[in-house]
Amino acid sequence: MEYFEIIGGKRLSGEVYINGAKNAAVAMLPAALAANDVSVLENLPYIEDVHSLVDSLTKVGAKCEFTDRHTLVIDSRGVRDPLAHYESIKKTRASYYLVGVLLGRFGKAEVAIPGGCNFGSRPIDQHVKGFEALGANIKIEHGMIIAHAQKLVGTNIYLDVVSVGATINIMLAAIYAEGTTVIENAAKEPHVVDTANFLNAMGAQIKGAGTDMIRIVGVKRLHGAEYMIIPDQIEAGTYLIAAAITGGEVTVRNIIPKHMDSISAKLQEMNCKIDVGDDFVKLCVPGKLQSANIKTMTYPGFPTDLQPQMTVLLCVAEGTGIITETIWENRFQYVNELKRLGCHVTVEGRAAVVEGGIQLTGAETYATDLRAGAALVVAGLAAKGRTLVGNVKYIDRGYEELVQKLANLGAQIRRVEIEE
Repeated sequence: MEYFEIIGGKRLSGEVYINGAKNAAVAMLPAALAANDVSVLENLPYIEDVHSLVDSLTKVGAKCEFTDRHTLVIDSRGVRDPLAHYESIKKTRASYYLVGVLLGRFGKAEVAIPGGCNFGSRPIDQHVKGFEALGANIKIEHGMIIAHAQKLVGTNIYLDVVSVGATINIMLAAIYAEGTTVIENAAKEPHVVDTANFLNAMGAQIKGAGTDMIRIVGVKRLHGAEYMIIPDQIEAGTYLIAAAITGGEVTVRNIIPKHMDSISAKLQEMNCKIDVGDDFVKLCVPGKLQSANIKTMTYPGFPTDLQPQMTVLLCVAEGTGIITETIWENRFQYVNELKRLGCHVTVEGRAAVVEGGIQLTGAETYATDLRAGAALVVAGLAAKGRTLVGNVKYIDRGYEELVQKLANLGAQIRRVEIEE
């Protein structure tokens, strides 16, 4: 099995460049199928989730070619059969966007219920509600989502809960619906906006992305487009937290600082010094880290995808902090792995009480999901002695060259193979 081996106690310093946003990329790859044409996506992160989705697109008939590590040409003119079996989509949850885009383009879709990280139920009831409101018939049987519509017609759709996945999926279906579709209580995350911008570049008529009301006027056809994906706010936040936990001084570059506001504000509250430029955020730690309370929320609130990493930071900060998780009910399942390193964390339902001021000590640990894996790496950077992080396949799903980037900042980290 492959592990990340970390010898902790090294102060991080220097600059790190951030790749394209994973959550935007995995929405835009299926979105490229909306046009019977050729599109080019630039600034794609070179990660496992992207490669899995590229494989899924290929299996439904698209031709995909990387012209360099971060640029992909997608020719969707060969897509004829809107059917995606489990084998082709099992690795990533975002493949459910194939339902919306194929339903919109072909009026039908059969897509297996996908896999991905397992830290709580991810019901697709809001997706189904939206598709049915547009006029589709939806069945879920034999592990497949089966959607069919004689005609999609625009309507008003109110989401019972704010859902990024449902917002994007309904948007993908509605671009070809007759008339106007309005999504109320829509998600406002940057990758929702980025997906809408990509679709508009292809000829869609979408307004209001980034607000809680998105209006889509249906069109007859789309054309290909060339589009550059936004930087990854979660990757950037992970490096800022890694810098903070080591008492380091790190500049994260190639980012949109506005997307980092909730993260930067919380790190400042914990006694980090933050400097912001046009496309960078610089962090240093002038004194002792102080604890804080954190509540995850939909954007522009604190992102759930940085909750595990911040839990680790609270473990070493002075005082007691409380983390409240409002997005996923089982996101604290990584806590038992943190306890191997000496963390004092007590979980009560959707809240965790973190007793800080702990000197972490190295141990063998295993990632339970993508962001939990990143949190264990962050913990290993601060732990005394040697830490092993197993199940690195989870981490590879969302971080490009994590080992190399951390090593360039001064971390003692490497990928190793250890026989079981």
